[in-house]
Amino acid sequence: MELTFAGRVVEWRGPSPHYFVAVPERESADIREVAALATYGWGAIPVAATIGGTAFTTSLFPKDGTYLLPLKNAVRAPEGLAVGDEVSVELTVRL
Repeated sequence: MELTFAGRVVEWRGPSPHYFVAVPERESADIREVAALATYGWGAIPVAATIGGTAFTTSLFPKDGTYLLPLKNAVRAPEGLAVGDEVSVELTVRL
């Protein structure tokens, strides 16, 4: 399953900061339809994603009926991303 969406970089402040892009409602609904085929536990969904010129693999985290796409420093730094930046995401759910 391939999806494209836009979202803002947000920060979650826990014991250490984590950065995410929220997957919009419509795309999250599409992901939920295949979640049982894709998840490897705890509701995490393995994906391949591209932001700008940076391709990476990670897992979506479920959050309040939608999903969060984690953004490691290895993605943020080369793309010059900061909290509040709007990004375009190409996402493939790895079934």
